[in-house]
Amino acid sequence: MPHKITLTGSATGPLREYDRYVAFDMREKGSPSAPKGLKKSTFISYTVFVAKKAFNKTGLTKKSIMHEKILIQGEPTLDIPIDECPGEVGVICFQITVLPNKNDKEKNQSEEKKEPKQEVSPSSEASQNTEFKEQEEEQAPVSQPVAKEEKKEVKPIQPEVQQAPTEEKKTTLSNQPKGTQDLLNVDDIIVPEEFLKTRPNPEKTQKVIDFVKRTGRLDEPLTIEKGSKILKDGYRRYVVAKTVKMEQVPVIYEYQK
Repeated sequence: MPHKITLTGSATGPLREYDRYVAFDMREKGSPSAPKGLKKSTFISYTVFVAKKAFNKTGLTKKSIMHEKILIQGEPTLDIPIDECPGEVGVICFQITVLPNKNDKEKNQSEEKKEPKQEVSPSSEASQNTEFKEQEEEQAPVSQPVAKEEKKEVKPIQPEVQQAPTEEKKTTLSNQPKGTQDLLNVDDIIVPEEFLKTRPNPEKTQKVIDFVKRTGRLDEPLTIEKGSKILKDGYRRYVVAKTVKMEQVPVIYEYQK
C-alpha cells in the first residue's frame, strides 16, 4: 500500500515557484508522550510540493500561506533534489485544504450576538401586509405574460449549449491514438500494487518516450476499469506519461464484470 502522510499548520518559509508546481516548508511536532522506555519524538521539517492548479484553487498567496492554517494530505518521497527540498522529508501533495481560523469564527459569533433584533409593532405589520397585497394585485396581470415570454425565448438557446462540448470532445479525441474512448487525468488513475512491484523494460519505455516527444501523444491508449478508474493494462505508458509530465492520457474503458 502507498505511504500516506497528513500535515497541519502554516508554512514556515516563503513560497517557491517552479514550472508546474510550487513548494513550501512546514514543521510538525511529535506526540507529547511516548511509550515507556522510548525517547520522545522531535520536530520534523517537511518540504511540500503542490501542483499549481491545485494550489491556485485554494486562493492562497505568497503572503497568506504564512498565516493561514492548512491541511496537507499526500505521500512522502526521497527522490527530490536537495536544492529543491531543504526539509528533512519531501511530501507530494494530493490534496490541500485551507482550515477555518478560530479567531474569525469567534468574531462572527460575537457580531451576531451584538446585532439588535428589530421589533415591529402590530399597527406597522398590518399596514405592511395591506401594502403588500395591493402590490400583488397590481403586478399579477403583468407578471404572468412576461414569464411566458421568457420561457419561449430560452427554448431555442438550449440545443446550441448542449452541442458545443460534444464537438470539442470529438476533435480532441481525433488527435489521439486509434481506439481512444476518453481522456483521463493521470493523477485520477489508480495503479494496482502488482504493477508498482514491476519495472517496465527500459528500452521499450525509451521508445515510447521518444514517440511522445516526437508526436505529443501516446502511441496506444491505456485500459481503465470503468467507474473505479483502476489501471488494467498499459503500465509502461502510464510510467511514460508521469515521466514526461502529461496531464491527460487516452484511455479505453473495461466494464466491471
